[in-house]
Amino acid sequence: MSDAPARVVFTTGFSRRYTGGVTEFAIEAKTLRGVIKAMDALYPGLGDHLEEETTVAIDGELHEVGYFQPVKPGAEVFFIPKIEGG
Repeated sequence: MSDAPARVVFTTGFSRRYTGGVTEFAIEAKTLRGVIKAMDALYPGLGDHLEEETTVAIDGELHEVGYFQPVKPGAEVFFIPKIEGG
């Protein structure tokens, strides 16, 4: 079994606001919460934005942002900004 880190991807607009334009990261974590904590360590405060403002797709399957979704080695984790109604 591979121990490859997960590939974490943000949209361009989200990355401009929160990560200085960086859209992809290699993060080692076993759960979605681990991914969020690792991103928050890189960009303090980002974890709250990820939890409140995004939906996540793990290997193409949509999830509400939560804590215990498993993240397999080499998985793609794509954070998608929620569409706000108005």
